[in-house]
Amino acid sequence: MLNPEGMAKRDYYEVLGVNRDAPEDEIKKAYRKLAMKWHPDRNPDNPKAEEHFKEAKEAYEILSDGSKRAAYDQFGHAGVDQAAAGAGAGFSGNFADAFGDIFSDIFGGGRSRSSVYRGADLRYNLEISLEDAARGAETRIRIPAMEECTTCHGSGAKPGTSPSTCSTCHGHGQVRMQQGFFSIQQTCPRCHGSGKIVASPCAACSGAGRVKQHKTLSVKIPAGVDEGDRIRLSGEGEAGMNGGPPGDLYVVIHLKPHPVFNRDHNDLHCEMPISFTTAAIGGDIEIPTLDGYAKVKVPTGTQTGQMFRLRGKGIKGVRSSSHGDLICHVAVETPINLTARQKELLAELESINEKDGGRHNPRAKSWMEKVREFFAQ
Repeated sequence: MLNPEGMAKRDYYEVLGVNRDAPEDEIKKAYRKLAMKWHPDRNPDNPKAEEHFKEAKEAYEILSDGSKRAAYDQFGHAGVDQAAAGAGAGFSGNFADAFGDIFSDIFGGGRSRSSVYRGADLRYNLEISLEDAARGAETRIRIPAMEECTTCHGSGAKPGTSPSTCSTCHGHGQVRMQQGFFSIQQTCPRCHGSGKIVASPCAACSGAGRVKQHKTLSVKIPAGVDEGDRIRLSGEGEAGMNGGPPGDLYVVIHLKPHPVFNRDHNDLHCEMPISFTTAAIGGDIEIPTLDGYAKVKVPTGTQTGQMFRLRGKGIKGVRSSSHGDLICHVAVETPINLTARQKELLAELESINEKDGGRHNPRAKSWMEKVREFFAQ
C-alpha cells in the first residue's frame, strides 16, 4: 500500500513504536508523545514534521478503534484503506484537534452529557443533653430541603410539554473554547450545564424541577456520641437534578452545657466542694454520677485541687470498649457568715496552729521561708 507521495506505508505499530498486543492506553500514550514531537506548529522549520505527524495520527486513528484495528491486523493496510485515507487527509493543522480525544478523557469532554446532577448534601446542627449522649436516644427533626417537583416530576417543563435539546451545546452541557494550542471545556452558558432548554416552565417550580419543602425525620443517636460527631442519613439531602440521586443529610452533634459535669472524651470531670472541717479531719461524702450517687472517702488533710478518680463512672464512647472515668476536683470551701462563737473557735484554732506551724500548716511555713530567702538576697 502506497501513501499519497508514492512511498510504501509503514506498519502502524512500527509508526507508534508499540507491540502488536499493546493495550489502548499504551497506544494513546505513544501517539501523544509523537504528536507533541512532530506537530507542525512546534516545528515551523522542519518541512517533514507534518508528514510524520499525519502518519502518527493515521496510525492512531486506526489502532484506537477496535473494529478498524481488527481489520488491520487481519488484512493489513488493504483492510482499512478508506478509513486511513480519511484520517490522514482531514488534518487541518489545529494542535488541539490532535488531542481532542485525549483531553476529553482527562477533563470529561463533550462526548458524555452532564445533565444529571447529584443533590447537595445538607447539614443539621442538633443540640442534645449529656445524658442522651451517654445513653443514646431517638429524636425527630424538621428540616427544609429542595424536593423534586411533583407537578413536572423534575423536568422543569409545564405538564404536556418537555424540555428541548440545547442548540448551543447540542445536549452535552458543555462547550469547547479554543485558547492557543489547547481546547478547554466549560459549562454551556445557555443551558447552564443541563443540556436542555425549557421553553414552557412549570408554574409550580418556575422551571427549576425542584421546590423547597419541609420534612420531618427520625434520628437515632447512638450511645457515646461526642461533640462534633456526625450522623449520616443517606439520601435525605436535596433532590438530584434531572433524575440524579439525592444528597445525604449530616446531623452534627453538639452537647448542651451540664450543671454538674464537664466532658473530656470519655471522662467526666466535676468540682467537689467540701467543708473546711471535712477537709481537715476527713470523712465520707456522696457525689453524683450519671447512674446515681457514689461514696467518696475524703482523707484527713485534703487540700484544694486534689483529685479523686472513680473508675468506670464516665462514658462509654461509640468506638470504645470500656467506660471512661469520673474525676472529682476538690474545692475546700471557706465558711462565711460566721457567728461570734464560730469566730471564737476559729481564733482559738489559729492560736494553737501558730505554736507549731510547721506541723499544722507545712505549706504556709514553706512558702514564708521562700519569701524570706527571696528578700534576703
